[in-house]
Amino acid sequence: MTTEIKTSRGSITTKDGKAELVWNTNFKPRWHAKYSEAQIFVDREVLRGCEPYTPLLTGMLIMSGALGTDIGSGKVSWIAPYARRQYYTPRKIGTQTGPLRGPFWFERWKQVGARQVIEGARKIVGAK
Repeated sequence: MTTEIKTSRGSITTKDGKAELVWNTNFKPRWHAKYSEAQIFVDREVLRGCEPYTPLLTGMLIMSGALGTDIGSGKVSWIAPYARRQYYTPRKIGTQTGPLRGPFWFERWKQVGARQVIEGARKIVGAK
């Protein structure tokens, strides 16, 4: 008896008590490109979305996010020497040249903008 299971990623066939897994050779290149495009979108949107929440004096902290992030890597980093202190030191929000600027800028932005970014990434990869 032969049994076969097929998906877009490949197939499993069993015959005479042995199973064989065959990967679809087109799966990785096709999906890797879509996921890479979605990751680039997410990284850029995080930087763009966090900008109004990031403390601003000279603009160096905001620019350090662009410089410290390898777009598409999935890791967004603000690399200014004082970024960690600015992020974690409690202070009044809105005191640094804007009503939203202050500590925990990524966490605060996530509450407002993350859902839209997730939906945008889903559209890029064709997910429902």
